[in-house]
Amino acid sequence: MPRRQLSALIDTLTPVLEAQREHVLRTRRGHERLVAPGAGAKAKLTPADRILVTVLHLRKLATMDLLGELFGVTAMTISRTKQEVRPLLEAHGHHITASTASTARFCTPSDVATFLASKPT
Repeated sequence: MPRRQLSALIDTLTPVLEAQREHVLRTRRGHERLVAPGAGAKAKLTPADRILVTVLHLRKLATMDLLGELFGVTAMTISRTKQEVRPLLEAHGHHITASTASTARFCTPSDVATFLASKPT
């Protein structure tokens, strides 16, 4: 996916992801927020990170463990993120199928470093 396309996808989905997160938090609380937005616990992944992690995993570029290690979260966080973001991707016409999956699959940070070192650009 070209950088421009990823940026456009992030710009499109970020407001939707933020609204979805606010809805989930409101449901958990059982009422509207009592403090201003931005107070309280911060999300572990930014909306852009959530979209990127989901695209990378759906394209089978990296395992959940590796993505968790690279983004400083657990594999369970990656799994939940993918479950939340994938329906939004599909609703906006971005279907990632086996035909769009990568032939490279990384399992460790050293796999990524070796791959990047072999590409001069």
